[in-house]
Amino acid sequence: MIRADMHIHTYYSDGGQSPETVVLAAKGRGVGLISVTDHDNALASDEVAAIAAREGVLSVVGEEISAYDGDVKVHILGYGMDRTCAPYVEFHKFLDDGAEERTADILKKLTAKGVNIKYEEVLRERRLPNIPIHAMHIAAAGAKKGYGASPVDFYMRYLNFGTIGFSSVSRPTSAQTVRAIKDCGGVCSLAHPGRITMEKEEVVELVRRLVDCGMDGIEAVYSGHTANETQYYKEVAAWYGLMISGGSDTHYAAGNRSIGTPPFYPDERLLAALKLSL
Repeated sequence: MIRADMHIHTYYSDGGQSPETVVLAAKGRGVGLISVTDHDNALASDEVAAIAAREGVLSVVGEEISAYDGDVKVHILGYGMDRTCAPYVEFHKFLDDGAEERTADILKKLTAKGVNIKYEEVLRERRLPNIPIHAMHIAAAGAKKGYGASPVDFYMRYLNFGTIGFSSVSRPTSAQTVRAIKDCGGVCSLAHPGRITMEKEEVVELVRRLVDCGMDGIEAVYSGHTANETQYYKEVAAWYGLMISGGSDTHYAAGNRSIGTPPFYPDERLLAALKLSL
């Protein structure tokens, strides 16, 4: 059996760690398989793969897509996509263009309420110039200007659902996202279902609809799940014949999550779907 962490972020999106830091942390904690799943992009994948190969750690291309089901955010994890295929390129152009449109919408809404943040100030919060703008880049810029005690505080005050700056402009639907991942030859899993702001029955109905679109799995083993939630979503996965994925959702080395926790050991079915032979 191999210990895995299939949900890790770097500074290629809203994380604070480099690909090298992530790989070395995984190796040091006995994690033999990782997937860096930055938001709406897989730009770290080549760098991660090279470092992981050097350190004797297996890696799988991954990303976490922020989709919406109505006004509810639904994160979909994609693994092993062919990033050269036309559906992937087209879908990510939609995501990149959408990030720009959404940023403009958010800044316009904030300015109308006296929260003045310039586009250039948001861009400066990205660690790398080629990554898509994320809401936390806006939040970081806002916190620096004194509109919040921290980026998280700013996000909760101004960008979360129901606040003055909330925008879901140009977001893909969860069904659209699942289909895009499958069209690229990828494996897709519903991220942290216990954190989706729906009643459990609604989440199960969402799972049913996404299974019809080709969804492969559920991230039942997750750092923010209770033991009861983990068991519940394992049972939901079994009911629909889905695979189980797992990950820490680590963003920062000094954060409240650590790479490799909770312990997750992918079964042969998932490893085969990821085209891994151990």
